[in-house]
Amino acid sequence: MEMALPVPGAALHRAAFDGLRDWLFDSDRPVEVQDFVYQANLTGDALPLLESWRRALEGHRGRVGLHGPFYGFDLDTTDSDVRAIAQSRLLRALEMGAALGAGWMVVHSPFSFWHALNEPAYPGLHAHVIEAVAECLAPVLARAGEAGIRLVLENVNDARPEAWVALADTIGHPALSLSLDTGHAALAHGQYGAPPVAAYVAAGGARIAHAHLQDCDGRADWHWHPGAEGGVIPWAEVLPALAQAAPDAALILEVRERHEALPQTVARLAEAGLAR
Repeated sequence: MEMALPVPGAALHRAAFDGLRDWLFDSDRPVEVQDFVYQANLTGDALPLLESWRRALEGHRGRVGLHGPFYGFDLDTTDSDVRAIAQSRLLRALEMGAALGAGWMVVHSPFSFWHALNEPAYPGLHAHVIEAVAECLAPVLARAGEAGIRLVLENVNDARPEAWVALADTIGHPALSLSLDTGHAALAHGQYGAPPVAAYVAAGGARIAHAHLQDCDGRADWHWHPGAEGGVIPWAEVLPALAQAAPDAALILEVRERHEALPQTVARLAEAGLAR
């Protein structure tokens, strides 16, 4: 049976949504709300922004998710005061997601190149990180499960894809899956000696419920459009591998600039037989 081509959507702040509305709605493309990563939109009066998003998404039949907050904390913090703030921010973001009918919320893996380098020097480091993340996420995962929202753990500075996968597997909560960020994986490959992007796809496999599609030069986290000049990601390899390993994953174009050009970017991927 021929594999269905993925239908990528977009990660957007509210200000960028209206210009892409028709493109998103016409093909029921997934939408990821990104405004609630910011403290000001979680601890202040979030109702006007939330209502604006609810009105904007009326009639949308595709999937909706949101990016959870991450500024100012890591999930493996052992400071109880910081952990309480992290939990508060994440639980508040879940409230926003539930109000929008979100199916996922992105959270960041805390693993870094430092962890990869220093595991031999610090026995138990890997297990310690997992224990700390599990403690931080316990009430968040419980609430996510109640709300029908899946937390998806995004590789950020992860130099070892097996550690990223093991973090989710060891916690083992049914509301926790993986999010693959292609640009982050390419950066780790270029700068940290990590395996190539396709190896992250293979490691995550069916656990991948979500992906951020973005390109880079392997030296910085540019969040370029896939296939941009200077980009190093072999999309003809990565996208089919991702579609085969995780056919139900929500694929989200997460670019930093020129959001209005996303339809043209997807059209180029479609011409190459990689998306529609």
